[in-house]
Amino acid sequence: MAPERPREADAIPGRDAAETPVPAQVEPSASPEPGQAPLYAALDLGTNSCRMLIARPKGSQFQVVDSFSKTVQLGVGLEASGRLSRASMGRTIQALRICQKKIEKHGVTRMRLVATEACRRARNARDFIKQVRRETGLPLEIIAPEEEARLAVISCAPLVGRRTEQLLVVDIGGGSTELVWIDLSGVVPADRPHAIMRLHGGFQPQGEAEARVVDWISVPLGVATLKDQFADVEDDAARFALMSWFFEENLASFSPYNAENPREGFQIIGTSGTVTTVAASFLGLRRYDRAKVDGLRMTSDQIDSVIREYLSLGPEGRRTDPRIGRDRHSLIMSGAAILQALMRIWPTDRLSVADRGLREGLLYAQMSADGVLEDGPYE
Repeated sequence: MAPERPREADAIPGRDAAETPVPAQVEPSASPEPGQAPLYAALDLGTNSCRMLIARPKGSQFQVVDSFSKTVQLGVGLEASGRLSRASMGRTIQALRICQKKIEKHGVTRMRLVATEACRRARNARDFIKQVRRETGLPLEIIAPEEEARLAVISCAPLVGRRTEQLLVVDIGGGSTELVWIDLSGVVPADRPHAIMRLHGGFQPQGEAEARVVDWISVPLGVATLKDQFADVEDDAARFALMSWFFEENLASFSPYNAENPREGFQIIGTSGTVTTVAASFLGLRRYDRAKVDGLRMTSDQIDSVIREYLSLGPEGRRTDPRIGRDRHSLIMSGAAILQALMRIWPTDRLSVADRGLREGLLYAQMSADGVLEDGPYE
């Protein structure tokens, strides 16, 4: 079956296989011209990567003027020691210095710079945050799992279908995975994407005809942490099966876990490097193309086919597969194990692929709170 992709404004750049900026989408101007909308920055420091976007509002979305992304492996060794290592902190601060220079270059004054699961878990995280402030001047903050989940949902607002009544958003990170189940049945179809955007104020609905969060969960298992849990299992297929079932066991407290087979009007949106890599592999992209991936809808059979191919390749085959990328090959099977578990629990015909995440959610939340986004259509 041919993939389907909804029509969407092309205002937000995505991630390529190596998570590098896209020069064609970067504007050279150092600061806003008179009358131009202000610039905003959003930085996501995760267990594996450091990513930043600088953008300005444009209509109901935003236009990126600069971006940065680098694999820093902040969480290496955290599972065993409970602390961030000196080497991982050093790599991360080097990346943050580049971000600080970009923020200064563009004259950005509105920003949110956040750290997630690795810093939530590390005993020396507070000292690290102070070191970042001392060496870079950046006001990095550690956010709670609920806010991380909420921002992931907000980033996906433009992909919410107008016929969607029950929505599950899944964000597979390096150190944790967030799932949010949202009831949109009380929202008029044309307003459903906007109702998701209004969650920037919290998970509690502001009125009767609003998006209602049925349940959410932050599982402390992401592509890096799940991989570390089963690093001692040598057999590739056995390790994959164990990871998938272990992740499913950790979802038992999520209230929609035992929901009946979803009816028409149910939509799953997956956002992460895992999901976009699976989509790129399905499309056979040797060079990542966000325009083809973001908004793609894949069937469960198509996802299973890609995962079976990954297993048949083995570790060495995955390492050299250009569709996976050199920064993703060692983590793709733990991410695929999470994705397969989700599709097993909620068998549905489609998964919507989102090349967007915490950075986009941070930008949308800041701009929405400031009232600088228009109320126009997203598609």
